[in-house]
Amino acid sequence: MEKSTIRVLIVDNYEPWRRFILSSVQNWAELQVVGEVSDGWEAVWKSRQLQPDIILLDIGLPTMNVIEAARQIRQQSPNAKTLFCSENLSPEVAEAALRAGAGYLVKSDAGSDLLPAVFAIIGGKRFVSRTLAGHAFAETSDSGLRDQGHVVQFS
Repeated sequence: MEKSTIRVLIVDNYEPWRRFILSSVQNWAELQVVGEVSDGWEAVWKSRQLQPDIILLDIGLPTMNVIEAARQIRQQSPNAKTLFCSENLSPEVAEAALRAGAGYLVKSDAGSDLLPAVFAIIGGKRFVSRTLAGHAFAETSDSGLRDQGHVVQFS
């Protein structure tokens, strides 16, 4: 069996969502789930310990604001990319995720958008789920991360 190349950390306090992502990721040989946690503090600790390539980060975490968690994760694991996951359909929330240097996956789009989102983020591109594809998003990032100035949108 070929070893997976993209290491994934799942961060979400809703266990059925973590199970869904875990079962979805296991279908792709290129991806390997290295851990799953349910709150912001655990996310920071596990990201430092596991050094994942990408973190699927719920925006509604207990114990820590998601932006603060992402900031601390970036300090602990500077090479890790972040994909925020939420059912929030606000373009402003998606814009905030992009400004933070992360992609934005609408959870209800995960069945079709998860794999493209992971590969876009790993490839240095920005990603917004198809549900929000009709909205214009700024081309800059204030996170200090490299930004390719491209939002991958699916219609």
